[in-house]
Amino acid sequence: MDSPFMNELAGALEGHGIACLRFEFLYMEKRREDGKKRPPDRQPKLLECFRDVVEQVRARHGPDCRLLVGGKSMGGRMASLLAAQSPEGIAGVACYGYPFHPPGKPDRWRTDHFPDICSPMLIVQGTRDPFGKCDEVESRDVIPDGSRLVWLEGGNHDFEPLVRSGRSRQDLIDEAARATRQFAEAMYIKGDQ
Repeated sequence: MDSPFMNELAGALEGHGIACLRFEFLYMEKRREDGKKRPPDRQPKLLECFRDVVEQVRARHGPDCRLLVGGKSMGGRMASLLAAQSPEGIAGVACYGYPFHPPGKPDRWRTDHFPDICSPMLIVQGTRDPFGKCDEVESRDVIPDGSRLVWLEGGNHDFEPLVRSGRSRQDLIDEAARATRQFAEAMYIKGDQ
């Protein structure tokens, strides 16, 4: 939750008026405690952890709080799965570097749950992301209606652009934060109707 990428993204989002609460899944908490690298927990445990955090936020801020859940890579995927399975209290989903498929395995798509997502969804993806490049994603037409897909030109999975582009990762992160603000504003207006 405090990687350079997450610090930069949270700072950029907050700079655009989007308050952020970051958390770590339990396997990462254990890694911090003992320093041992371990694989992610299984999906049910990850979703249970995410659900607990959402419930804590809802208890603290009340039922009128418009909650946008999201995350980077696997965190974004878990946010989208949570919105598909337990949509109560979730106003929208924001995914950064969505893992559409494992790198080099474009036959193993992770989008079967997308039709079950009732909330608006934003996916911000680098055009060079090996987890789902522009041509792969657009040729499959997997993005649900009411959702928005934003491409960061030249960005990889961590929004790192090619040096020759003259842009920095921070430039792409700022672009992602602006897109999130626009998405949140549109989502809020829709929610009032």
